[in-house]
Amino acid sequence: MDSTTMTITPTPPVPTVVRGDSAVGISQARQAARAFADHLTPAPDPDMADTLVLVVSELVTNALRHGGGRYTLRLSAGPDTVTAAVSDPSPAYPRERTPDLDGGNGGFGWHMTRHLATHLTITTGPGYGKTIHAQLPR
Repeated sequence: MDSTTMTITPTPPVPTVVRGDSAVGISQARQAARAFADHLTPAPDPDMADTLVLVVSELVTNALRHGGGRYTLRLSAGPDTVTAAVSDPSPAYPRERTPDLDGGNGGFGWHMTRHLATHLTITTGPGYGKTIHAQLPR
């Protein structure tokens, strides 16, 4: 009887790009992140996929709210990582805010993103604006 060993080689899907300039764009970004994770081979851990969707949601929301009202989301994957890169037209870096525990005015997103991402970088330009790169383990 022959024994066969099957090896699954990680294959990254084609990078995904989503642009938005309204609250509807937040839902579109979440859906794109979920679809991107669902098409990774091998499939990621469900918790990682949920984390990716949460990080994308927070970064896109912050871009719309604090970064000039529009964003470009780029999703990519390597053998060991998944990266969500969100660009917006504001050159201002994110800043820590004390979360509003009573009034519902936010302040949680940047804290959460910093906690969930294994590697977080911010680059400026080209031109005006910035891109936040959040890397997660695959």
